[in-house]
Amino acid sequence: MSEVDPLTDYPQVVRTSAEAPVPLSVAGPAVLDLASYAQWLSIHVDFRGSVPGVASVGDSYGEQVTIMGIPADITWTVEAVEEEADRVAVALHGVGPMELVLALRVSAASAESEAGGGGVVVRVDAGIGGDPVEGPLGATVAASVEEALSSSVVALAAELAARDGVATSGGSRFPQRTLVHERTGVRLDPRTPVIVGVGQVVQREPDLDAPRDPVALAVEALRRAGEDSGAGAEVLRAADAVYAVASASWTYRDAAALVADALGAEPAETAMSAPYGGDAGQVLVNTAGQAVADGRAEVVLVCGAESGNTLAAARKRGVDLGWPTQDADVAPTQVIGSDREANNSAESAAGLTVPVYAYALMDSALRRKAGRTPQEQRDLVTGLWSRLSEVAAQNPYAWRPQPMSAEELATVDAGNRMISSPYPKLLCANLQVNLSAGLVVTSVAAASALGIPQDRWVFLHAGAAAYDEWFVSEREDLGASPAIRAIGQAAFEHAGVGPDEVAHVDLYSCFPAAVQIGAAELGLDLDDPQRPLSVTGGLTFAGGPGNNYGTHAVATLVERLRRDPEAYGLSTSLGWFVTKHALGIYSARPPQRPYRAINPVLLPGPTRPALTAYAGPGVVEAATAAYDRSGKPEAAIVSVLTPAGARMLVRSAQPEVLAAVAEGDPLGAQVEVDDATTLRIIDAGPHPMPPAPEPTVLTERRDGVLLVTLNRPQRRNAIDLPTAQLLERIVDAFEADAEARVMVLAGAGGTFSAGMDLKAAAAGQFALTDKRGPLGISALQIAKPVIAAVEGPALAGGCELALAADLVVAASDSVFGIPEPKRGLVAAAGGVLRLTERLPRNVAMELALTGNPMPATRLAELGLVNRLAAPGTVLDAALALAAEIVANAPLSVAASRRIVLESPGWSPEEAFARQTELAAAAVTSADAQEGIAAFAEGRTPRWQGR
Repeated sequence: MSEVDPLTDYPQVVRTSAEAPVPLSVAGPAVLDLASYAQWLSIHVDFRGSVPGVASVGDSYGEQVTIMGIPADITWTVEAVEEEADRVAVALHGVGPMELVLALRVSAASAESEAGGGGVVVRVDAGIGGDPVEGPLGATVAASVEEALSSSVVALAAELAARDGVATSGGSRFPQRTLVHERTGVRLDPRTPVIVGVGQVVQREPDLDAPRDPVALAVEALRRAGEDSGAGAEVLRAADAVYAVASASWTYRDAAALVADALGAEPAETAMSAPYGGDAGQVLVNTAGQAVADGRAEVVLVCGAESGNTLAAARKRGVDLGWPTQDADVAPTQVIGSDREANNSAESAAGLTVPVYAYALMDSALRRKAGRTPQEQRDLVTGLWSRLSEVAAQNPYAWRPQPMSAEELATVDAGNRMISSPYPKLLCANLQVNLSAGLVVTSVAAASALGIPQDRWVFLHAGAAAYDEWFVSEREDLGASPAIRAIGQAAFEHAGVGPDEVAHVDLYSCFPAAVQIGAAELGLDLDDPQRPLSVTGGLTFAGGPGNNYGTHAVATLVERLRRDPEAYGLSTSLGWFVTKHALGIYSARPPQRPYRAINPVLLPGPTRPALTAYAGPGVVEAATAAYDRSGKPEAAIVSVLTPAGARMLVRSAQPEVLAAVAEGDPLGAQVEVDDATTLRIIDAGPHPMPPAPEPTVLTERRDGVLLVTLNRPQRRNAIDLPTAQLLERIVDAFEADAEARVMVLAGAGGTFSAGMDLKAAAAGQFALTDKRGPLGISALQIAKPVIAAVEGPALAGGCELALAADLVVAASDSVFGIPEPKRGLVAAAGGVLRLTERLPRNVAMELALTGNPMPATRLAELGLVNRLAAPGTVLDAALALAAEIVANAPLSVAASRRIVLESPGWSPEEAFARQTELAAAAVTSADAQEGIAAFAEGRTPRWQGR
């Protein structure tokens, strides 16, 4: 290398060497692994941005170093890499401040080639140039670097000796070298995730002589995926993680472990999705992509399968399938997803426990919003499903690969009986199928090392997942999905594309309502002949394999994108009743940004109380008729909105109601509800829908600040159980939202809070939540700064609520106190405890024993109140204080806050060390360098939180 890139061009040259008694097979990888330089290069302080991987010509990375004790940021570029039988070497060129230039040469050569002995000779040489060296300090700088490199080469030799014969754990099995994408010339981080193999299986006729369980079908799909990649069984055996979608047709405790065993893989991790939810396949792909991008895995197998058709045939003929079972103590490494109960009591009472009824109800809500007649809606959904059938006809893995006209789908007969209006059987998901799909997700480093051609690679650009308001009956709008909108926006923004740039789309299509909602929220045309909304044909025609449809959609999308390598593809999945959502964006083009599986934070919005008992007037929001197997309507499920905006679900068998729903159009009608089973239509209308009641806690995002306003002014913002539960959800969202730096807690109507709602408590409804305890906030320390904006008196629970904050801004005429002793109680929601922490002992004792209030002006003198404001201006003052915090570096604020909170428990001996430990992340961060640079340049710093 010295001949190719001589150091003699530099005014100062330092050469150091040492011998290490290890073979080149040990030393060579260490020389190539740039990240490992941090362990022995004495001038290293920290990497800037991404940690480098295996050296590849053209790579660049940032590093903070010290030269003569002075910190400096160096940008390195890999100029040359040499990998010969007897020598491995790396040449780096660095540029630092004040036009400092460095060259670093690290090499290891078999000792026989240089000294005639065993082991290797390692060299660490440097060239130094630029203004700092060419001046009078040049010799001093060179001496400092020589001293540092002399100790470094000795440390490198010792590190190699320690490595020799020691099996490494947790390290990469494949060279982590930057790769060049041949078709586009884009340089790829070795951890970039790609799908390299896909496989699908359809078994349209059950084989009861050799019935295959879902795991057997999944194994076959993955074997096909291995073949599809070109690496065959080798890539399958290389799996360090196997993820399996939970089967609905056979229960396994850890299906992924059975799959791995059949494939000869020994993964460190097995995972299964939650037992129920069609979002599972896409969620597992997103999770696999993030595991690869984070370096936690290099080869991940994702699979799922159903053998529902075989199971149904076996039961019909009384055949014992003898499928595998697992011991009770078997469990996967992790379960991915949520498994909450699917329905509340109102939905259960109305019979909305079966998806088709819930989706049919949503379909009628969509029709009402669009102003369509029943016939117009029928034409819309049958036309949509007809187009899906045409896609399925071209899909070799479709369960029912034949096109059907809209007229055929609209015709109700023995083969297409009505299930729940407006859905006959052929507009519903078909779950009785034998289908399986498998995907191989790898890093590009693993794909390259395994010899998988780049034309098999499809990149994961972005993934996202979120949940809507969990219970359908509590949603503000039955025909909307804020979660789909949020994950779409997040994924499109991260991928750097918009809906119009996506050429291939697969929207989860269990029922027509799901497609209508998904298309509307993502900004996609429902009827674009150039871009059908499915690549498979959907869950009626391609098949609805339990939770696993999404895996089939991604597998099919991958094949499309290989044929159309400049295009982008989008796949969505959902679970339960438009409840759990996941989405992925893919392309054979390399991504613009590193892959992320995003979980957008959705703040709770307006909801509707779901009533289990109600008598009084209302307006019909949505309705569906459920049919028996003979084709007769057996019950009408009617969603009625009350004048207060609540929702009452009525399940009625009244002939006149059944006729109105099954044959007429009751949407928008004014009705009188008698109970949960009877109602009377008073006026056909249509009448406007009563709006949802205003939430009892309001939220607003403001430039890094989350404003949270208690909104029960008629009860002086007293907190009942539903309000406490809502407040807990909002605080959880605040903690999870990286954009929200500070929370300001205020009260509506010129009052902060009266604390716990005593009338509700007297009725047995206490404002205590499972996670955060009293008032939904006070038992658990919030992870980020909170400011209480106190107008009016803050007494009892109101005082405790203010004390749950880090900082207090109060009106000059406000008072604080804990009068519980006057009522035979104790301020045990944090009142006595936190007053003792924040006030002098005697003052805290006075407040606790007398129960008398104390003016905010006095408490400001004692330090409990941070700032006083004129009555009516407290919120503005609190927001101004929040803005002062947001203007500071996020890591610095977080570290400083932790020191304040945790240091009272430290002993004097450990205090300084603990402080330094907490501060280190901020002091050595990129933001610290940005803050110094911004100060020197007289500008506002641009914080990145890293």
